[in-house]
Amino acid sequence: MEEGVCKPGLVVYDTIIDSLCKDTLDDDALNLFSEMMSKGIAPNVITYTSLIHGVCILGEWKEATSLVDGFCKVGRIDDAQKLFSEMQTCGQLPDARTYSILLDGLCKNRQLSRAMQLFGEMEAKKLDIDIVIYNILIEGLCIAGKIDSARDFFCGLSSKGLRPDVRTYTIMINGLCIAGLTSEAEKFLIQMEEKGCSPDDCTYNTIIRGFIHNKQTSRAMVLIQTMVEKGFSADASTTELIVNLLLKDEVDPALLPLIKKITEINMHLWTMKFGILQRP
Repeated sequence: MEEGVCKPGLVVYDTIIDSLCKDTLDDDALNLFSEMMSKGIAPNVITYTSLIHGVCILGEWKEATSLVDGFCKVGRIDDAQKLFSEMQTCGQLPDARTYSILLDGLCKNRQLSRAMQLFGEMEAKKLDIDIVIYNILIEGLCIAGKIDSARDFFCGLSSKGLRPDVRTYTIMINGLCIAGLTSEAEKFLIQMEEKGCSPDDCTYNTIIRGFIHNKQTSRAMVLIQTMVEKGFSADASTTELIVNLLLKDEVDPALLPLIKKITEINMHLWTMKFGILQRP
């Protein structure tokens, strides 16, 4: 019965999308496509044929990139790759942005082998591979637990004429912390400042969480002090970890004023839920 309900839904979507794509890849067609995806209605060959007609026959390449992006965001990586291939079959060479979207989707869905292959294609085609592309790949390697490979890519940036930005350093610091290499993560924090790349609030929150997760509370508190001195505050995730430490009495009470200062944004949550900072 449920199957019978789903099929008419797909038929209706296909009919409307096909009609909208007869003359042009109308925005309404893209909106309907996004709507059916969000409802869990998988596109079929008719859906693809209609959209590919709008993309390839009518030359709406900007929309093709948007479709690839949409597939990646909902985790339909196979569908994204199919459309990506169709673009090339129709004679359209995807630009660096389209490659980066698919590369990011592959990395986030732990399809690292395919991501590396795609990166190789970019190099072979001599596309403009900027620091954003490398950040995507380095993060993908970290997610996959390949910290040595991530480090190698990081160290090879200078040979490519690129400089790591704050995002690159933060990705590496996070990957190192996940791997339990907190001492090296801290060296990266020091190194980025020496290289003239100032850590931001995300960088500090990342490494502080890394130290807490690795049960190095004392060192985390020192970094909290540094973060406060630089005018940054704890985000919601870091605040939650600190609250848990306070509840377990794993933080020196003398540090409460400091903790209060960095969590000013979340103070009302602390007071309402835990009352920790109302201690005399």
